[in-house]
Amino acid sequence: MGWNERFAGEDYLYGTTPADFVARQAWRLAPGARLLSIADGEGRNGTYLASLGVQVTALEPSENARRKAAELARERGVSMQTIDADLRGYDWPRGEYDAVLACFIQFADTAFRAEIFDGIATALKPGGLALIHGFARRQPRYGTGGPGVVEQLYDLDLLRDAFPRWEVLHQADYDAVLDEGAGHSGRAALIDFVARKPAR
Repeated sequence: MGWNERFAGEDYLYGTTPADFVARQAWRLAPGARLLSIADGEGRNGTYLASLGVQVTALEPSENARRKAAELARERGVSMQTIDADLRGYDWPRGEYDAVLACFIQFADTAFRAEIFDGIATALKPGGLALIHGFARRQPRYGTGGPGVVEQLYDLDLLRDAFPRWEVLHQADYDAVLDEGAGHSGRAALIDFVARKPAR
């Protein structure tokens, strides 16, 4: 089943509240900061950050997800720019954003993931922040979300290696109970990673 089909129903697959990681790390983003949220889905993270005064650009290829994100933004009285684009083959802008959010983007195989991480680095301004959150490699034992393909999941060594010489501001590998709609529900193994792009 493709993502547009998954997002076809009226319910929000992952709920309408932001991922806990996003809520906990939002203090790092000053009002007016420019943020790119990749594969933003139905808008739960993008609209939340927009409500805090962040200038959000949400990249999402699913028409159904974009429709629901627009409805959520209207309900919350916020605006954000939405880009209809797939990450595969995406022409990443250069040095345009203060922050890039990659929250549960583990649909990518290892080669595609490397392209995405390179794109994040390209899109960030010097000193910009990469905010990455997803499932840890032990997640398949819980069965509460994620692709079930260990190679597509994270550990902290993988993320540190993907962003060498970056200043790591926050990193964590932990278990928590998710209550994020039907898509993420129950105990899960999670990874947080926030790093600052070198100034030069």
